[in-house]
Amino acid sequence: MGKLLVWLFAAGKMGKLLTSGGTMLLSLVVYSWVFGWRYAAGFVLLVFVHEMGHYVAARQRGMEAGLPAFIPFVGAWVALKDQPRDAETEAYIGFAGPVAGTMAAMACYFAARDTGSQLLMALAYSGCMLNLFNLIPLAPLDGGRITAVISPKVWLVGVPLLAALFFVRPSPMLILVGLLALPQLKQAWQGSPGAAAGYYDTPLDKRINYGVMYLGLVAFLAIMSYGIHESLRV
Repeated sequence: MGKLLVWLFAAGKMGKLLTSGGTMLLSLVVYSWVFGWRYAAGFVLLVFVHEMGHYVAARQRGMEAGLPAFIPFVGAWVALKDQPRDAETEAYIGFAGPVAGTMAAMACYFAARDTGSQLLMALAYSGCMLNLFNLIPLAPLDGGRITAVISPKVWLVGVPLLAALFFVRPSPMLILVGLLALPQLKQAWQGSPGAAAGYYDTPLDKRINYGVMYLGLVAFLAIMSYGIHESLRV
């Protein structure tokens, strides 16, 4: 009986690994058809690093989390089996993804500068833009999860940002994000975010810290995205 339980546990772990690896491989194949396998491999790896940032942060806070699962042209996510007990924990987990993703993008950037590789520079640009997009202050994006620790009303700022982005570059993905954000936006507008009592009771100093780090990362990614884009045009 004990051996059976051990086998079932191992099989469950293997199933999770196969699911994550299988969806990752599927994304690689689909992106390869459009962008070529070299760029596709780099881009999928950048997304994987971003999601592993969430995974590691969740485990650091003692929460069970699944390995990243991918959907081509939609993105990837880490399923949390335990929900955060407070907004600060949610912000911590949300912030870890863009930080890890930015570090991966910067690794591509410096490697591109050393080697002169346009492919790596293009991946650096994609990584910066990917993480910058994720920092739009709207749930379910990482920016929404981070800024909730300041106040859920910050989500309302994300509406014109998403609308402007859609005006500049229309995309079904932006419509999907807007639809997913509607319930939380309604709650934020009404002043009832729908969380447990005390969920958003975060000390002021932590709110300020997250606010400064959030704005700093947004500014850094915006500057890098612009600079890399200009270098690619040359």
